[in-house]
Amino acid sequence: MLVFIARRLGQMVLVMLGVSVLVFLLLEVNVENLAVKVLGPYSAPEARALWLEQNGFNEPIYVRYFTWIGGILSGDLGESVTLYKGQSVAEILGPRLVNTAILGGLVMLVMVPIALVLGVLAGMKEGSALDRSVSTFTIVTTSIPEYATAPLLIVLFVYLIPIFPGTAAMSAGWDWSAIVLPVLVLVLYDVGYVARMTRASMAEVMTTHYIRTARLKGLPFGRIITRHALRNALIAPFTVIMLQLNWLLSGVVVTEAIFAYRGFGKLLLDASLAGDIFIIEAACLVAVFVAVGSQLISDVGYRFLNPRLRFD
Repeated sequence: MLVFIARRLGQMVLVMLGVSVLVFLLLEVNVENLAVKVLGPYSAPEARALWLEQNGFNEPIYVRYFTWIGGILSGDLGESVTLYKGQSVAEILGPRLVNTAILGGLVMLVMVPIALVLGVLAGMKEGSALDRSVSTFTIVTTSIPEYATAPLLIVLFVYLIPIFPGTAAMSAGWDWSAIVLPVLVLVLYDVGYVARMTRASMAEVMTTHYIRTARLKGLPFGRIITRHALRNALIAPFTVIMLQLNWLLSGVVVTEAIFAYRGFGKLLLDASLAGDIFIIEAACLVAVFVAVGSQLISDVGYRFLNPRLRFD
């Protein structure tokens, strides 16, 4: 197991290095645009050249890359150049990641039990009325994107039935009621996918020989489900659930922007619009780290749940 984890960690480092090179080249290959964004479109060419020289952008690109990587390894993510001029990227990014972690944690806490229950119930009796109802519900929710679901919920629960606030900016302090609609939007979009995967896995398990043998022996149906079917049926959904962490980190951009929630997705959007390359670079590395980290956890957990696989 240790060899397997070490190998995956090595792959994780290589992936992050590769992504860091690509992101750095894409964002810093043309630093003239950065000088224009910082100094303004009507700034003099001399002023732009002086700013680039003072901030080290006249150095060869490979020198700037290794300087940037060295700063990251020492905990220095750089400073914001346009969005929050002069502020440390680490100080800006930290609270935003915490806010998105709270949002994502609540989504997973609500979505996973609902999806597993719906998927298991539908897969237990494939082709039944319950199965068709669950399948229809999951297809409908999955097919409607967040930018369509969010306005519908805002109209319903803010204007027609005024229960929740329409934004989650929380400028006056933390408000749990303000986060309900963002959580609901993400749950509705994601619950269908996990439920369908669970339903497919459960339906496949119910057709296996050991389940048929247990039923022929006269074992109670509830015991067959809880002791024999569930463990094997939940192996595939476990991997899918872990991979939802990637989607939550990237998929919250639309939801956080619509509800003005001050999280990681909103920061990435604002930094992209403002051309703040250091925030974008740090955010990309965080997203890649979460992606490869969740994949590692998924692979390890899958091998623990499935004894037929070995750590090799």
